[in-house]
Amino acid sequence: MKSPLKTRINAHLNELFYLIPADFCIHMIVLPIFGRKIRFMKNFIEELRWRGMLHDVMPGTEELLNSGMTKGYIGFDPTADSLGVGNLVQVMLLLHFQQCGHKPIALVGGATGMVGDPSGKSQERNLLNEEILAHNLACQKAQLEKFLDFNCGEQSAEIVNNYDWFKNFSFLEFIRDVGKHITINYMMAKDSVQKRLDSGMSFTEFSYQLVQGYDFYYLWKHMGISLQMGGSDQWGNIVTGTELIRRKESGEAFALTTPLIKKADGTKFGKTEGGNVWLDAKRTSPYQFYQFWLNAADEDSKNFIRIFTLKTKDEIEALEAEHEKAPHLRLLQKELAKDITIRVHSEKDYNAAIEASEILFGKGTAEALMNLSESDLLSVFDGVPQVEFPKSALDGGINVIDFLVEKTNIFPSRGEARKMIQGGGVLINKGKVESENRNLDSADTIKGKYILAQKGKKNYFLVVLK
Repeated sequence: MKSPLKTRINAHLNELFYLIPADFCIHMIVLPIFGRKIRFMKNFIEELRWRGMLHDVMPGTEELLNSGMTKGYIGFDPTADSLGVGNLVQVMLLLHFQQCGHKPIALVGGATGMVGDPSGKSQERNLLNEEILAHNLACQKAQLEKFLDFNCGEQSAEIVNNYDWFKNFSFLEFIRDVGKHITINYMMAKDSVQKRLDSGMSFTEFSYQLVQGYDFYYLWKHMGISLQMGGSDQWGNIVTGTELIRRKESGEAFALTTPLIKKADGTKFGKTEGGNVWLDAKRTSPYQFYQFWLNAADEDSKNFIRIFTLKTKDEIEALEAEHEKAPHLRLLQKELAKDITIRVHSEKDYNAAIEASEILFGKGTAEALMNLSESDLLSVFDGVPQVEFPKSALDGGINVIDFLVEKTNIFPSRGEARKMIQGGGVLINKGKVESENRNLDSADTIKGKYILAQKGKKNYFLVVLK
């Protein structure tokens, strides 16, 4: 039982930890008190609890974590060559785990990716071959390295691939050494199985929980990993591992899960009208990524900033108080979008996303427009009226009024176009048209494919050259 003095000291030291830079890799603080060395660690469970990241925790887990550095792992699905923002909850869980003095392991499922996890799925997935899986694993590893510290001593992060221990494991060995320890009744009771009884599931998917359970057993036996973490939909698979360890070796292992994130409006987190939001810039541009977080509802942003940033409780509460004074300024959303865009991409990409946003709202420069990537350009002006125009018509040059009226119908009449030009209200590629006699040619194109015409402050037209 902890003494009142040690309890008070721990409470003060937990506050002290918040003064340590967020990306500082630390195991524990050792202080000589009353002639004894007492070790204090930031409490991982408490960290998750105030951030709203704790769902289920197996009894004894907190005692394990408080006893010293613990090795814990989370599995990642390798069926895509990029992690999505939905995976970020688990990535942040590993990051907090490391910063609370423990050793995080990311298991990429080279073997389980060939089987397919039925948890939360309404139908069986397509299975991938070895070559595609290897590519996906390499891409995901590069993304994980942006978050976790792989070079900080005994608590350095590691990545393991369950294909390494399954590739030479025969089916007969598996059913003899693993299958005999877990009953059919135990497996049938799992939610992931019960929800699929009506629609049906293959033996391949039914056996998935044994495969994941063996992962935990293997890591427990060969690497000393005693904790598996994941989303709440993984609880059944995780405890199958703890049960296998208990039945096979009379060992003890533990489990912890996070809640599944739900948006305030009931829509699925991590998806937009265009589909999944990815960490790979080729799949989701940094501008689109930034906009995803910037457009979060106030209620969601209060939740997201706790989960997806490393800001302290005091910092977040101060931001919330400031946000409430002027919600229209969207301070919470801006801080959230900045933090996570820089972490996933870079500060340069974040600044480019800001510039791209300003272009749409009239503050951006012609230079910033020209520097936009084509994907960002199309993202920024998604929904803006598009007009097709023959590229060959620019070869000899074309008068700006002819371009705006007769060729693109941006203006209904020459008189109206002339009047707005004289009033300084017509811009081509963010540059003001000073004279109705100006000609446009191929030098006035963006990426050789587009011309951006602006009528007044808010009316944009993207002219697509064909």
